[in-house]
Amino acid sequence: MAGFSIIDGLAVALPQDNIDTDQLIPARFMSVPRKDGYGPYLLHDLRFDAEGAPRPDMALNRHPEVSILVTRRNFGSGSSREAAVYALVDFGIKAVIAPSFGDIFASNAVNNGLLPARLPEERIEALIARLGDDAAVMTVDLSDGVIRVGNEVIPFDLDPVWRLKLLNGWDDIDMTASHGAAIAAFRAQRAQQAPYAMLPREN
Repeated sequence: MAGFSIIDGLAVALPQDNIDTDQLIPARFMSVPRKDGYGPYLLHDLRFDAEGAPRPDMALNRHPEVSILVTRRNFGSGSSREAAVYALVDFGIKAVIAPSFGDIFASNAVNNGLLPARLPEERIEALIARLGDDAAVMTVDLSDGVIRVGNEVIPFDLDPVWRLKLLNGWDDIDMTASHGAAIAAFRAQRAQQAPYAMLPREN
């Protein structure tokens, strides 16, 4: 997974609360092999009607090149399915900006290179009003922790460990491996202090 510091792209508003993981990718599509991509199924039942025709009023249908979503609170609530993040990433979404996220969803997002940026609700509502039914160019600067749209610069909240992981393209294993020298030093010290507690190394 490649790290990043800047996202430049089109942003659209998805003005709904509580978009859960079953809405992000309905369970009936989860038998599709991961290698085939989950992008076509993102928000399927919001993007398409009962006959499978695209809904013309849906922002993702009008702007399929979008890379940033601005939405309301509790985005990604519900189940722990990681496929919800896969669907966003495979569609081309690189950042979701909301007042709050489902905890497991946000963790899954970071581990898959998707930025879950938090803004206060009043800032979100102002952005949603600004975007309306259209799209706008937006820059998300991960290094500086700000969103730039037009002449406006808006700081966003992100856990510093998550920021580090996204900047470097790390998942949890990579994060642990980054402390390799300290782990090796602790193991060597522990081997001297309590050799009886150490497992024998295999040749």
